[in-house]
Amino acid sequence: MSSNATALIIIDVQNNILLGSDPRGVETLVALDAMVQRLATLADRARAQGVPVIHVQHDGEPGHRLEKGSEGWRIRAELGPAAGEPVFNKSACDAFLGTGLAASLRERGIGHLIIGGCMTPYCIDTSVRSAVAHGFDVTLLEDGHMTCDIGALRFEQIIDHHNRILDWFDVGPNMARVRPSADILA
Repeated sequence: MSSNATALIIIDVQNNILLGSDPRGVETLVALDAMVQRLATLADRARAQGVPVIHVQHDGEPGHRLEKGSEGWRIRAELGPAAGEPVFNKSACDAFLGTGLAASLRERGIGHLIIGGCMTPYCIDTSVRSAVAHGFDVTLLEDGHMTCDIGALRFEQIIDHHNRILDWFDVGPNMARVRPSADILA
C-alpha cells in the first residue's frame, strides 16, 4: 500500500477473552486490565487526531466463552466502539479472513495499521502477518497485546517472543514493526 493513512485496529478485547484460560488467574487479569487501559488511552489519542478506530470481534460458537450475542462476547466497556466506529466480526484467528476488513481499509485509503488486542499467539500473530500479506504496513503495540499462560510458557514469555519475531516481519515491500504504545500517536 502506498498510503500513509493510519487506522487503529483493536482485536478481540471482549469480556470473556481470558475466562478460565489461565491457572494464574488474578495475575493475568491484572495484566489484561493494564493492557486494556493502554489501548483505551491510545484509542482516545487516535480519535482526537482523527485516526479511525476499528474493532474486530470474535464470534464464538454456542457454548464458547465468546458465544455470539452473550455478555462474554461483548467488547469491553473501556474500549466500546464510539459512534460510527466499525466492528468487523470474525470466526477465525485472521481478522481479514471473510470479514471485508481489507477492502474497507483500502476504500478509506488506509495503508498503515496499528494493531493491539488479544490473544497474542492466535489472533494477533495471525492478523499481523495477514495484514502485511494483504499489503499493509503494521505497527504492533509492544505492550498492547495479551494472552494467557500456555503449557510451560508464561504469558510474558509468549508476548516477548511474538514481539521479537514479528518486528521486521515483511512480505515484499510491506513490514511489521513493534513499538511501545506510549510512542504511538504521541
